[in-house]
Amino acid sequence: MDPVIIVGAGPVGLTLALALARQEVPSVVLDEGPGKDEQRPARTVVLREDTAALMERLAGFPIAEAGFRWAGWRSMRRKQVMQQITFGDDEPAPLHIAQHVLTAALRNAIAGERLVKVAVENRLDSIEQEATGVTAHTRGPKGTWWRGSYLIGCDGPRSTVRKLQDIRFAGRTAVERHAVAALRTELPWPGEALLHRMPPWRMSGPSAGEVTGRPLADGVWRLDWLLPPGKDLVTPELLVARVRETLAGWSGGSTPPYELLDTGVHTVHHRLARRWRVGRVFLAGDAAHLLGALGAQGLDEGLRDADNLAWKLALAWHHGPHDALLDSYQVERRAVVAARLRAADQSLPLLRAGGGLRSVVPGSARGHDALLTDGHLGRGPLGAPGAYADSPLTPPRTESAIDVATEVGAPVVDVRVTAEDGSFVRLRDRLGRGALLVLLIAPGTGVWERKHWVTAGIMPRLAAAVTALPHPAELLVAEAYPGAAAHTVLLIRPDGHLVTALSGVRPADLYEAAEATLGGPRATTEATAGTS
Repeated sequence: MDPVIIVGAGPVGLTLALALARQEVPSVVLDEGPGKDEQRPARTVVLREDTAALMERLAGFPIAEAGFRWAGWRSMRRKQVMQQITFGDDEPAPLHIAQHVLTAALRNAIAGERLVKVAVENRLDSIEQEATGVTAHTRGPKGTWWRGSYLIGCDGPRSTVRKLQDIRFAGRTAVERHAVAALRTELPWPGEALLHRMPPWRMSGPSAGEVTGRPLADGVWRLDWLLPPGKDLVTPELLVARVRETLAGWSGGSTPPYELLDTGVHTVHHRLARRWRVGRVFLAGDAAHLLGALGAQGLDEGLRDADNLAWKLALAWHHGPHDALLDSYQVERRAVVAARLRAADQSLPLLRAGGGLRSVVPGSARGHDALLTDGHLGRGPLGAPGAYADSPLTPPRTESAIDVATEVGAPVVDVRVTAEDGSFVRLRDRLGRGALLVLLIAPGTGVWERKHWVTAGIMPRLAAAVTALPHPAELLVAEAYPGAAAHTVLLIRPDGHLVTALSGVRPADLYEAAEATLGGPRATTEATAGTS
């Protein structure tokens, strides 16, 4: 079968290519650039814990060493600390990393991947679809035609793929504007990220009274100043003055030594593509959505797009197209992003409207800081990982279904598990391989070698049920899982979202849940199309 064509060699496109390769699906990445990325220290991304783990799995080395995990978070209003958080086991720290560093790590991983070909200096200009594949034409020094099984547009906000498919990209422009600087310095709270509203010092030029400071590796900080609505020019001189004023305000009145590395103005737009799938053509990342107000991370959502789509494309590539499964990508991911945009749109008037009654209502300031903290730290409606509870892939609830601490459709907790070879690994380490995961909760198994319990109790019956599933699945065992009683059986998707939790070994219910996860029974026409 022809490879998958991926248009765009940013983090989302490269992530998708690697995720497909891990599931034995070849791809061609069309990169309109020279294959190198400009180093911009002021262009960074904050990754939530599970997304950072995804990057480490795909890149093959600890991404965290190239970024920085915050020691804590504090939000201030004038001179008062409104909230302070110390990260640890109960609340893992986000990972802050320069985007060009992340992209370079993904490119290095792809350089050693036999199933991924990157074609540089190839700009897409046409797409043709047929029943069994897609043909794309590119302009460049060696303009040519490319034949693929599917085509995914990961080509950013001005997506050529989206335009060629005539997909509307409705939304709002310039929802927020920020002046940004990356600099190397020392601040009074090493390793802690800071949100400071209404700082008690005079700010040069236009100001909306909000600044964030977020540490990076090697003593570098990214500072963001929220700008008032409008198109006021932010000159280099004004930005330097603002750097000096802010550092002095945080350091007791005198500006500490600093090295300015990069500056810029970041404008946040809110847009959502009307469709994310047209036949064999899909959209992902900024080509499908734009968000980022109130601290939300658009790239983090784009990486989740790639993770969601990869296992579904892999199933279609290996076993033939299944429309219900492929359609679920748009249903699941678009709903999550739409909910994120709605939450931001509802919060913006509360957080950005100055003066009036809201400014004197008791407790409102603390509530506002909590909302902004949620956005920056990936919590609550503004930032928490999305759940796919209303997905068409969710099986009907059976009598054997039980509730655990993880909601159906939400990402599972990363517990320690015993793999089929007897090794102890983290649950997230088994994701992204294309297989379903079946997790049995069996207290006490962690203190005995697998050979002592693998043939005891309910294990043989469960192993037989797993073998009989309509798709390859890996049987894992954990001593405990939040909210789960002994002998609970969890069915988990390849992207780490919970399908169902069953009380004991229920082969028929497990089979039906697995079949639903794959999009339901295959139609004869679909199966035939996949093998033609």
